[in-house]
Amino acid sequence: MVRVERLYKKYARKADWAVHNVSFTVRPGEIVGLLGHNGAGKSTTLKCLEGMLPFEHGRITICGHDIVADPIAAKAEMGFVTDDHAVFVKMTGLQYLEFMADIYRVPQKVRAARLKILEKVFRLGGSVRNLIASYSHGMRQKICMMGSLIHAPKLWILDEPMTGLDPRTMRAVQNYMVAYAKAGNGILFSSHALGTVAKLCDRVVLIRKGKQVSNVNVKEIAARNPDFDFEEYFLRHERHA
Repeated sequence: MVRVERLYKKYARKADWAVHNVSFTVRPGEIVGLLGHNGAGKSTTLKCLEGMLPFEHGRITICGHDIVADPIAAKAEMGFVTDDHAVFVKMTGLQYLEFMADIYRVPQKVRAARLKILEKVFRLGGSVRNLIASYSHGMRQKICMMGSLIHAPKLWILDEPMTGLDPRTMRAVQNYMVAYAKAGNGILFSSHALGTVAKLCDRVVLIRKGKQVSNVNVKEIAARNPDFDFEEYFLRHERHA
């Protein structure tokens, strides 16, 4: 579903590599976490994968579509929630969702059914008819997530998805992520919340200073060792990488 091969990215010709030789995959039905300290290269990697940033070397394919050679086809297969929750604030929440559905050519009957499902998860209620400019940080996060899912993408990409969410919505989103992956879709997300990563992820890709440190199957390790402490694993590898 996702294949990142030897990705290199820098922001200026004489600058250090922001991402240096990163490679990983996301398979159908899998939740993969991208983990690392602030400035490690997580958001840069995701934005290269989504097609927002050009990169110097490497290859990225989404559901078989090369993000450079065939960006429209690749982007049609994904939904992306950025870390800054960028959205059109002069639209109402409902106008934004309709706009996103139009962009992805979602039929009217289909989008109505999906909106009902998404409302059960994100619970915006009557606020969906208010201007996004009036939304709190958490509400903007919710409307961005809803917009990213309106076309039921095969790949869901989230950059720090739980930031700003209340505990009830956080739990609902986590449950939705698990169900979405079980339906055969792929999820790739970055996070600083080690507990969330350990709970949700099948695999974790650890990045430090732009370089890939490890690509570990969390579920397999936990199955072999019930006492496996993911937080200790992360801190040990982060410290010695």
